[in-house]
Amino acid sequence: MLAKVISAAVIGVDARPVEVECDVAAGLPSFDTVGLAEMSVREARVRVRSAIRHSDLRFPMTRVTVNLAPADLRKDGTCFDLPVALAVLAADGALRPEMLQDWAVVGELSLTGAVRPVCGVLAVAEMARALGLRGLLCASANVAEARAVAGIEVRAAESLGEVVRLLRSGSDWPEAGVVELQPRARHSLCWSDVRGHALARRALEVAAAGGHNVVMVGTPGTGKTMLARRLPTILPGLAQNEAIEVTKIHSVAGLLAPGLGLLRDRPFRAPHHTASASALVGGGSVPKPGEVSLAHRGVLFLDELAEFPRHVLETLRQPLEEGYATVTRTRQVVRYPAQCMLVAALNGCPCGHAGSPVHKCTCSTTSLERYRSRLSGPLLDRIDIQIQLQPLSSAMLRHSPPGETSAVVQARVCAARDRQAVRYRGLGVTTNALVAMPALRQLCPMAPPVHDLLLRALEQFGLSPRAHDRIWRVAQSIADLDGCQTLGAEHVSEALQYRHFDEPAQPRA
Repeated sequence: MLAKVISAAVIGVDARPVEVECDVAAGLPSFDTVGLAEMSVREARVRVRSAIRHSDLRFPMTRVTVNLAPADLRKDGTCFDLPVALAVLAADGALRPEMLQDWAVVGELSLTGAVRPVCGVLAVAEMARALGLRGLLCASANVAEARAVAGIEVRAAESLGEVVRLLRSGSDWPEAGVVELQPRARHSLCWSDVRGHALARRALEVAAAGGHNVVMVGTPGTGKTMLARRLPTILPGLAQNEAIEVTKIHSVAGLLAPGLGLLRDRPFRAPHHTASASALVGGGSVPKPGEVSLAHRGVLFLDELAEFPRHVLETLRQPLEEGYATVTRTRQVVRYPAQCMLVAALNGCPCGHAGSPVHKCTCSTTSLERYRSRLSGPLLDRIDIQIQLQPLSSAMLRHSPPGETSAVVQARVCAARDRQAVRYRGLGVTTNALVAMPALRQLCPMAPPVHDLLLRALEQFGLSPRAHDRIWRVAQSIADLDGCQTLGAEHVSEALQYRHFDEPAQPRA
């Protein structure tokens, strides 16, 4: 007898439908799995056999063949355990095949028959809705995640035996309630912790308002990391569609805690400078999202930027420009969303004292050139705001009053982003950093005298046409923060001072 159960394979951050076909036929006892199944999928036969027996059900002592269609799609992971077990039982006559024809099924099985959570359930729920299925059957720990997708029913499965009993009885299967956004976490950090650094605080506020990339250069201990770690406290919370995107990525990566629904706070990722290219942009033998994708809709903080290997940093150029990371493998090409704010911090030289008014730089010209060569011009050209921080004096530390709180600054940032969302409605973007230049020129025109100011600055500093576009975007974010309807010379002038930081002090000969 032949039976079919609908399941899914997660490719990138999306789920592809997979038909689990099972045929139970006369012959010597065997269990074969075909359909480009990786080792973790082929091992399901051991878990399925044990789970069925420990659930007081009969495992067919005949020839069992399981096919995962389409056969040219790679299947990996343990999410096929539950659908394979149900297909085996239906093919053996223990269940009627029509009971499962309108449901997508995913779940890992223990040897005792308990259903365990798997990764990527939110993507599977979206696939089930797109296919017009009635709903999704998954582990109880995955229900909150799956129920975030409106328009489908979600059923929780504690064990294989419970699923079979409910299907046989035909009784009502209670459905979980609708999952709302989780309340935002209370940050222990506050923008008011930062003393001095008025220019840097203003620059990061502009970056938060427009979603711009930032690099901070300064001697050790000037507050670069302190500022970066407080940036999420002034960013607006995730909207519903953004929360689904972020949660789906973390679910696919296996970083979503069991029982947790939609993520509410914007992610903040800070990989170490020893991270590989695959860890940063995604990859591996079984592709997984990297740090730039895990920071989607949030902040990717690269401390000690110049300590990252150059070839690793160069992999960021495409995600920063296009908003997604592409991972190419022999059998598939995977795209991961990567629209994040890049915030980087570095010293002016290897010893860290270049530009210091107190300490003398001890780096040779050769070591300084080697240090700076890790940062290519094309990469720096993709960073909208470039600022240099100076050490605070003792008088400034002693007498500087506390700055504005995160709540006050966040209110201005949210107001600026609301203006951008209204302006770019229908374009598929919500911030100045992401809008295409033709749309920006049309919706945010620059008067000829103001544009002449920008063009003269480009000639003076030797900046590229890409820098011209990015300065325009930063200037518009400044205008949005100030609540101005038109782009003025004062906005362009402020944007220019964030673009070209001063050269640090010269190293010793």
